[in-house]
Order: sequence, then C-alpha cells, then structure tokens
Amino acid sequence: MTLEEKLTTCKLSGIQKSYERIIEEAQDQAWSYREFFERLIDEEIISRENNRFNRLYKKAKFPNLKTIEEFDFFKASYVDKKQIIGLASCDFIGDRKNLIFIGGSGTGKTHISIALGVEACRKGKTVSFYTAAELGNKLVEMQDSLQLGKFIEKLKKVDLLIIDELGYIEMSHTTTQLMFQIFSERYEKGSIIVNTNLEFKEWPRIFQDERMTTAIIDRLIHNSFILTFNGESYRYRQQKEHLLGLNNKSVQQ
Repeated sequence: MTLEEKLTTCKLSGIQKSYERIIEEAQDQAWSYREFFERLIDEEIISRENNRFNRLYKKAKFPNLKTIEEFDFFKASYVDKKQIIGLASCDFIGDRKNLIFIGGSGTGKTHISIALGVEACRKGKTVSFYTAAELGNKLVEMQDSLQLGKFIEKLKKVDLLIIDELGYIEMSHTTTQLMFQIFSERYEKGSIIVNTNLEFKEWPRIFQDERMTTAIIDRLIHNSFILTFNGESYRYRQQKEHLLGLNNKSVQQ
C-alpha cells in the first residue's frame, strides 16, 4: 500500500494534501522529527476545521457571506463595535441568550446577524437562517405535508436560529400559531437572533393576535440582549458614496 493509499484509508486528507510541501520545509529548515510531526498534525487540524466550517456554512443557508471585518463601524456610529466584537465570541449561544436587533431598513442588522452566524459556524455551532416569511411558509408547508413535528424538532436542535426581516409582512393566524411553537420550543433551550424594523408595541400588526404576540415577546426578551440600530441606512450610505466615487472618477476623466 502506498503512502497516498494509507493516508486515504486513515482519512487524513489534510496531511495528504500538504505532506510533500511540509517535507520540503522540514528539509530546508532542518526540523526535528517532533517539529515535522507536529506540523503535519497542524495541517490535518486546519483541514478538518475548514471542512467542518464549510459543511456548517452550507447547512446554515445564509443568503450571502458577511463578516464582522467587512462591516464599517465608522459609517454606522450607532452600532457599538466593542459590543459586537464581544458577541462574536458566541458566548451568548452557550448561555442560550437571544439577540434582538431593532432598526430601520439598511442599518446593518442582517449583515451583523449573518456575521455572527458565520462566527458560530467557525466555532462548530449549527446555524439556520430564514427570513420571517420563509420560515412562516416553511412551517405551513411542513404542516400540510404532515412533517411539522420533525421540522420543529430539527430547528429545536440548532444552536442558533436567525430570523430576518420580521415585520415586513403580516402573518396569518395559522402562521402565527406555528411561529409561536418555534419560540416556545427554543425558549431557554437555544439562541435566536431576530431582526425587525418594528418596535415591540407594533408587533401585534405582524401576528394579528394580541395575546399570542404578548406570549412571543415574553419568551423572546427573557434572557436576551436588545440592540437598536437607529441611524441613516448603512446600505444606502455605502451605495451613495460608491456612486459619488464613480461620478468623481468620470469627471476627472
């Protein structure tokens, strides 16, 4: 059996991809056997962590990749950078705390929630991302196909559930009841990030049921962090500066 075959049999793909390079480095730098072996193990660990991240990232179904580093806190002074960096440790997931981001459209809520979800994936946490409309439709679909229990159990086991764009559409009474099940099942058992453009007092407009709305809010805000995004649209400001740059460039030409 060749070395390649042995590495394949032992499922050491990280070492398999890098051992020739590591051998050359070891020879050039006169590494000890211990240093050589440790570097091979490091390569395997990095490979497995990358594979795990890619698998978790794919399962999360984010609409796009966003990171904390990409977010321009200078242009969004209403966001506390230190607080967001602290949340990126993902300790809130271990503590089963919720995050509620409240603010207007384009202020960075979705960017930061995805970025926190990406960090969670890097730390080996399972994440699921839905818009409120997508989740509502999925719940109704699962109920109609008699798979609701299985789907709710799946969401219950996810380390972090992100619900984006809560407040842009009104939900039917049936959808509200199903959404309540999600919040109830995850209460003190798993973290949720909710992005909304509406203050809590306006939530009855979404769920169209005062009693159910109160129950949902009660479960969400207990043991949670609430962050407000009050400022000019971060997305609009970026686009405006981009267009201004293009116009200036055109004038110079």
